[in-house]
This record gives sequence, C-alpha cells and structure tokens, in this order.
Amino acid sequence: MSPSKRKILIVQAAALSHDAARGLDLGLDFQAGQSVFPAVTCTVQASFRTAAMPSAHGMIANGRYDRTLRRVSLWEQSSALVAGPSLWQDFRRAGGTVAQLFWQQSLGGDTDILLTPAPIHKSHGGMIEDCYCRPEGLYRQLCSRIGRPFRLHQYWGPLASAKVGDWIAAATAEILADPALAPRLCLTYLPSLDYDFQRYGPHHPKSRRAIEALQGQLRVLLAAAQRTGYETVIFGDYAIVDCSGAAVLPNRILYEHGLMKARNVKGRLYADFHASRALALVDHEVAHIHIADGADIPRVREILLAADGVDRVLDAAAQAEFGMRHENGGELVAVARPGRWFAYPWWTDRRNAPDYASHVDIHNKPGFDPCELFFSLFPPGVSQDTRRIGGTHGRIGEGREIAIASTIPALAGAGGIVELARGVKRWLESA
Repeated sequence: MSPSKRKILIVQAAALSHDAARGLDLGLDFQAGQSVFPAVTCTVQASFRTAAMPSAHGMIANGRYDRTLRRVSLWEQSSALVAGPSLWQDFRRAGGTVAQLFWQQSLGGDTDILLTPAPIHKSHGGMIEDCYCRPEGLYRQLCSRIGRPFRLHQYWGPLASAKVGDWIAAATAEILADPALAPRLCLTYLPSLDYDFQRYGPHHPKSRRAIEALQGQLRVLLAAAQRTGYETVIFGDYAIVDCSGAAVLPNRILYEHGLMKARNVKGRLYADFHASRALALVDHEVAHIHIADGADIPRVREILLAADGVDRVLDAAAQAEFGMRHENGGELVAVARPGRWFAYPWWTDRRNAPDYASHVDIHNKPGFDPCELFFSLFPPGVSQDTRRIGGTHGRIGEGREIAIASTIPALAGAGGIVELARGVKRWLESA
C-alpha cells in the first residue's frame, strides 16, 4: 500500500490518564504511557505534531512571555508558534491529505482541512461565535448536517461541558464519511473529561458523567472509522490529579518581595511588566519565572523554594534534563507540590483586582485560570476562589501515566507522546 492510501484517525482525549481509561468500555486495550513535561495541552500537542520535545519546538506552556513586548499571552493559535516540521510533512509530499480539527496552534498550518474556534470580539463589547475552517464553507456545511452550531460557551467557561465533545465527534465523523473531504490523516480533539475533572477532581462522582460522555463520543468515532476504513489511535495528554486548598500564588510572593510591580489605576492593580524584575506565567502545576536581571536568579529561587506549596525550582540545567529548556521559557521553572497548583493573582484585596479577574479572559491573564469554570455571585462573573478547584495537572511521573490505544498493534505500546508520534510518522511513510 502506498503512503497516500493509508488512512488513520488520531484522537487526542484531554485528561485521559491510564487510570481514567479503566472506566471506558470500548473493546480496546489501553496501555500506560508518559507525557512530556510540562504536561499541558499546547505543549503535548506541539510535541505530537513535531515528534519532538518542547526544547525543540518551543511551546513550553499554554502561553508565553514576550520579552520584547513585555507582554504575556496565552492560547494564541498561530501555527508559527510551534517550531519544526510537522510529522506529516513527508506524508503530504507523497500525496497524503491531512485534517486538524480543534487542535491548538493550527491556524496557517500545513494541513488540507482545518476547523477550530475563532470568535470575533467586537470593538464595543460582545462576541460573534464562529469557527475558522479550511476549505471555505466547511463549518457552515457541518452545522447544517449536525443540526446546530458549535457553542463556544460549552468549550470553556462556567457552562463548559462534555456536550462540546458531542459536536466535535459528530463533525469528525461527517468529515471521515464525506468522499470529497476524507483526509488520509485526521487529527481531532475531545475535551470532554477536562472540565469536571478540574472542577471536582477525577475521582468525584460528578466526574463519572464526563467519562460516560467521552465513551459515547469515542464509540461514535470508532464506528465511523470502521465504516470508512480508518485505523485509529487514541491517546491522552496528561493525568489530572486531585488537589485541595487554596492555590500557590507566585506573583503575590514576588510582589510582596518588591520583584513584581503593579500599576494602581482607579484602585485596581494591573501588572507592570515593564518595571517588574520577576514575574510568573502560571500554568496548572508549573510556573515559568521570568527574571529581567540574571543577578536576581539566586534570590528569586530562594524565595520560591521557601514558599508553602512549592516542590522544586528548576534552573536551566534541570530544565534541560526534562527536555523543556528553551528561550521562550522562564529563567526558573517552579513546580508545585502534589495536590497544589499555581494561580496568577498578586493582589490581596478583591477590590484591587483587575477587571479581567471576574471575567473569562483566556488571553490577557498572566496564566491559566481554572476558576473560570465556576460562576461567582459576588462580584458577579467568574469565581476568584481557588479553593473551588478539585483537579490539576502538569507534573509527570509515576501514577500520572497517560492512556494510549490503537488498532495498529505496533503503536499501542508506544511508551510516550514523542515515541507515539514517531511511530505514526513511520507508519504513514511505510509502503
């Protein structure tokens, strides 16, 4: 069989740990594998896409701190943020077609079919829900066939739910079945476990509903793959573990030591990255600490190591050992103790919080904010109470194995994200 005739469906299921996969009844043998560090969405997907470690592709978190602009941004979608060739590059040159559905950093990428959320934020407030697609008109066709549009509020925020995975699974099945589309390689993403696992923890009774929902979505995809002649790979990106108590606040620690600065604008404290000597870009159990003057590194490291809830502070050499040392990362990387996680706030009085603290704002906060999964009555908006979070992720190691399963036996026991990606690449290119 020539490479251009092989067909494979890759399903990346958020938070599908080896432990969580035990609750799935799909007739598949899920093997335990290891994620990359940090085990967060964008880093894992970039590692799979390039079959390389974070030190090579540069996606060291779900966001980055731009030292030139002195600005933090998260969840940016340009494919150019991920360095290095995609694993399917040679496959496409040989005539294979590729689809990326709801993967991060896919805009402008080297794929034939593309579908990802891309809302329009209006100048005077409000938002137009939409999805970016290739070929043109694909999203509208899928909405018509499925009978409803993709709902962004189900993808993230207090109303986020496994229902969004139903839409993605249905859309993926439609694409596989359409002779005019049907890519040879299709990558899709199911976020269904992510929301309740973070809200309540992976072992909470309410999280069982998410496992049942994911099982139904995977059955839809496996049936569609079988009907249309696709081999299948299913893998998780990280293992969510239980957490409790208030989050660790590295920016507040740095602020109290005079290292991070803030501007008081009408009583609200906005981060001043131009004046700050150190700041933390937080991402679940991991925080990248950016330090303006290398002479401050020993002091910052000492301060963070003394903080309650901090397990380790990795210098450049330690980051290199994990395969994640890159110029996009922090001079130091803090790792939370098991059961703890990092949140971004620096203020102590809620009245001094920036306006975005009580809103879903995934791009401007200097870190991932799972509190956006909960409503707050006072102040109205999203919660700012980090004690409500039940699950977190980012660390790797024993007890945090991801799940990997495939209808191709050689890929089922890949052992890790990068190894799995390299195996897929070999399979695509083999005659």
